Amino acid sequence: MTPSSKAPRPLRVGIVNDLALACEALRRVVCSDTALKPAWIARDGREAVEMCAKDKPDVILMDLIMPVMDGVEATRRIMKATPCPILVVTATVSGNAGLVYDALGAGARDAVNTPTLTLDGAVGGGAELIRRLKMIVRVAEPARAKSIAVPPRVAAPVLHDAHGVAPFPTLLIGCSTGGPRALGEILAALPKPLPFAVVVVQHISRDFAEGLAQWLASQCNAAVRLAKPTDRASVGEIILAGDDRHLVLSVNGALVQTDVPTDRMHRPSVDELFNSFASFGAPGVALLLTGMGRDGAQGLLALRRAGWHTIAQDQASSVVWGMPGAAVALGAATQVLSLPEISAAIMAKFRQRRV
Repeated sequence: MTPSSKAPRPLRVGIVNDLALACEALRRVVCSDTALKPAWIARDGREAVEMCAKDKPDVILMDLIMPVMDGVEATRRIMKATPCPILVVTATVSGNAGLVYDALGAGARDAVNTPTLTLDGAVGGGAELIRRLKMIVRVAEPARAKSIAVPPRVAAPVLHDAHGVAPFPTLLIGCSTGGPRALGEILAALPKPLPFAVVVVQHISRDFAEGLAQWLASQCNAAVRLAKPTDRASVGEIILAGDDRHLVLSVNGALVQTDVPTDRMHRPSVDELFNSFASFGAPGVALLLTGMGRDGAQGLLALRRAGWHTIAQDQASSVVWGMPGAAVALGAATQVLSLPEISAAIMAKFRQRRV
């Protein structure tokens, strides 16, 4: 076997959990796939921070409720000192919803249910954990984007309602790692009732989407709901993509869920949402916030070319400057702003457009 044909090294996985049974279940799941191998096991958050500083793995499986230091604080410290992809593993979302979304806001990439270990040694729920684990590692790979000139504006077809009136203004938001906290802060600072519709794609597994909608509603004091299979946004509404399907604007003005294209790393994809509005929607405002990878960068570029006002979160206020950084490199952002500046910029632009 030549050096170039060698199989890639297994991904090293750090396991953080104070329960011996859970650690064993996680270890067995990791060992069941030849592309993975355990790196170390930490019994609390503080030990995880220390072990990550000495031996950073490719990905960490992080429990939430532990002695000494919980998973939220451990996630925050790891992302600050030795950042690497973190997947929250929790037994109950409903019981720990606040901690789940705090951890996602601190930089955890996603959350899954803890696999179960039966008396006969079988492990349940391992396949979904492995799928999510591999996905967040792939997304964490450095984005490759070339700087280009500011794109020219290209007129896009604009949908009209049955009376020939252009549709109401829309705010589009795409985000991933660290997104829940950023979303909560931005939405809380906007006036109520909202003078526009809001459509959001946040990378998160479907099991946690309903809880995220409820958590965001509590943060911003506004109604947040999951998108329906065939939906229509309305002024004052905040709609969150909540299924493992793309959410796109169709030619008749409806928001629809679709599995196509099937080759996207993310479902739902920020790029698919943005591209659909660039093709059909009246120009509005679009945000690309903190997140690993580059999903949304090309879509934001398409929106800018279609006459939208596009905003990318700056590096200093992002938990991970992957997605917005890729957009900036492409020339897709009209503005690059810190998190505290974004809400005011949104309102200024909508007032300027007299919507």
